[in-house]
Amino acid sequence: MSTFTETDERKALRKAVAELGAKYGRDYFEQAAKEGRKTTELWQEAGKLGYLGVAVPEEYGGGGGDIGDLAAVCEELAAAGSPLLLMVVSPAIVGTIIAQYGTDEQKQRWLPGLADGTSTFAFSITEPDAGSNSHRITTTATRDGEEWLLKGQKTYISGVDEASHVLVVSRTADAKTGNLKPALFLVPTDAEGFTYTEIDMGITSPEKQFTLFFDDVRLPGDALIGSEDAGIEQLFAGLNPERIMGASFACGTARLALTKACEYAKDRQVWKAPIGSHQAIAHPLAQSYIEIEMARLMTQRAAALYAAGDHMGAGEAANMAKYAAGEAVCNTVDRAIQTHGGNGLANEYGLVQMLAGSRLSRIAPVSREMVLNFIAQFSLGLPKSY
Repeated sequence: MSTFTETDERKALRKAVAELGAKYGRDYFEQAAKEGRKTTELWQEAGKLGYLGVAVPEEYGGGGGDIGDLAAVCEELAAAGSPLLLMVVSPAIVGTIIAQYGTDEQKQRWLPGLADGTSTFAFSITEPDAGSNSHRITTTATRDGEEWLLKGQKTYISGVDEASHVLVVSRTADAKTGNLKPALFLVPTDAEGFTYTEIDMGITSPEKQFTLFFDDVRLPGDALIGSEDAGIEQLFAGLNPERIMGASFACGTARLALTKACEYAKDRQVWKAPIGSHQAIAHPLAQSYIEIEMARLMTQRAAALYAAGDHMGAGEAANMAKYAAGEAVCNTVDRAIQTHGGNGLANEYGLVQMLAGSRLSRIAPVSREMVLNFIAQFSLGLPKSY
C-alpha cells in the first residue's frame, strides 16, 4: 500500500517559510491594511530568500521546483497570518504561463524578476458582462502593422497598483474565419490609454481590487505571450495553478483561525473546566481539522498531478481542492468566531477581520457553483446544465 508524504525538501521549505511568516504575523498584516500600506517588506524578503521563485526554472533564477512548492509557501504564510495574495497571481499564473509559452527572450526578460520578487505582475481575465463565461470576453486586440491595439475593460483585478505589468486575456480575430479566439498580452501599467479605478471592498487586505480600462492601448509585437492560436490551452495552464494557490491560501487561513479557536478554548473557563472540554465547542473544531486536512491533501494531489503533466486530472483535482478549501475556511472562521462568543467580533481577537476574506474563497478564483458544474459534467458525465 502506498502512502502520501511530502518530500523532506518540501517539509523543510514549509518550516523555513513558517518562521519567516511568524516574524511578521497577523498584526503586521492588519496594520498594513489599516494604514493603506502594502506588505512590501515581507514580499521583498520572501523574494530575496527564494520563496517566491521556488517554481521558476533554475536557468531563470528560480528554484526549479513545481507548483506544489509554491503552494506550500502560500499556505504557510497564510497560516502565519501574513498571506501574500499576489503570490497567486504573479509567480503562479503569470510566471507559469511565461515559463511554458514565452519566447526565450521573454523568459530571460521577465522570469528573473518574478523569481526574486523585484517584479510583480497582475493578471486580468474577469469582465463586467462575462463573469465566469470566458467565451463572452470582449476585450479585443487588433493588429496594426507589427503592433497591436488593445481595447476593452476588466474588473475585480488584484494588485494592479503594485504591478509593473498586467497579463491581459483578450481576443483576436481569426484571419480565416473572423471568429474571436483568446490571446494573452503583457501590458505595462504605465501604458498610454490604460487606466484603472479602485473598487471599494469590505475585505481586510493590503491588496486592492480594480476595474481596468484599455482605450486603444498600443503594444509592441512581443507583448503577445505564446501563440495567437493556442489561447485556451495557454489560459488553462495558468488557471489550474491559480486554483491550487487559491486552495492553499484558504487552507492556510483556515489553519490560522483553528489555531486561534483552540488556544482560546483551552484558556477560556466559564464553569468548572476550559470550554474546550465541552463537545459543543470541541466537536465543531475537530470537524474543521478534518475538513482542512482533506482540503490540504486534495490540494497537494492537484499540485502533484499538475507537476506530472496530467492536465485533465489536475483540472479536476484543482477544482475539488478549491471547493473543499473554500468550504473549510468559511466553516472554520465561523466556528472560531462562535468559540470566542462576543469576543469573536472584537477586532482585538483578529477573527472578524478574516470573515469577508474567507467568504471570498467560495467565490474566487472560481465560484463553488462553477466547480460543481465542472464536476457534474466532466467527472460524472451528466448533461451540461448551462
